[in-house]
Amino acid sequence: MTVLIAGSLHYDIMVEASHLPRRDETAVGTRWYPKFGGKGGNQAVAVARAGVGARMLGAVGDDDFGRFLRAGLQAAGVEDRFVATVAGGSGMSVAIMDAAGDYAATIVSGANLHVAGADDPALWEGVGLLILQNEMPEAANLSAARQARARGVPVLLNAAPARALSEAFAALVDVLVVNAVEAEMMGGGTVRDLGSALAAARTLGRRFPRVIVTAGGHGLAASAGPTDDAAFALPAEKVAVVSTHGAGDAFIGALAAALVQGAGLEKACAAASKAAAKHVSGG
Repeated sequence: MTVLIAGSLHYDIMVEASHLPRRDETAVGTRWYPKFGGKGGNQAVAVARAGVGARMLGAVGDDDFGRFLRAGLQAAGVEDRFVATVAGGSGMSVAIMDAAGDYAATIVSGANLHVAGADDPALWEGVGLLILQNEMPEAANLSAARQARARGVPVLLNAAPARALSEAFAALVDVLVVNAVEAEMMGGGTVRDLGSALAAARTLGRRFPRVIVTAGGHGLAASAGPTDDAAFALPAEKVAVVSTHGAGDAFIGALAAALVQGAGLEKACAAASKAAAKHVSGG
């Protein structure tokens, strides 16, 4: 089975500094470097690294950034024949990482605003799961989700960055994955620890068939149904953090790979947590 990832591709410019700048502050960095990115691209690479077929639906610009991004997909073994090259600039971001490994970023969507082609029958050959994120316009997500539903393909939405979802789109989501901020913005309440993450998963589980709420170093909580006994929590593995950048995408990729291979939600969450812990520790 193949995982289809419909989503963003960004040329990331990574900047390292002792601390994140405050408002009106010009912080002095120590180094910068380019990195393959975009939530969609990172998740596609993570799926491929988990040993499962990964197919990307996306768009890049006709620029050096776009050529860099396509080469990154190919090097990771991600099928890129449904990634269009469009006139104009590719998506990009600037991310600043502090000495503790925390970061803040700004993205420019560029070509990601022009992702299309979800109605191509060839795109869906052998696909067992669709991954979506919120770095594409909802119209593109809705189109892909509708095509998935028509073919009986489950839809996993990583609702990041947080934004309101239309009822039409929410009704097509089979697995919702959110972090603490996103869970709160979607009405799950404040997430401070595993207990509150579990409460958020149960609340959001009334709207979505399966919900996973990640709570950083605390771990995660999940709901596999509308009743309280269908929810569970998993503490995080304790590792030395090198950088948290990309941890969520590593989690999503490993989660999708496990699910498409038939793992139950709890087993898939455990595999995803292990992949995320390895990622943040630099493994």
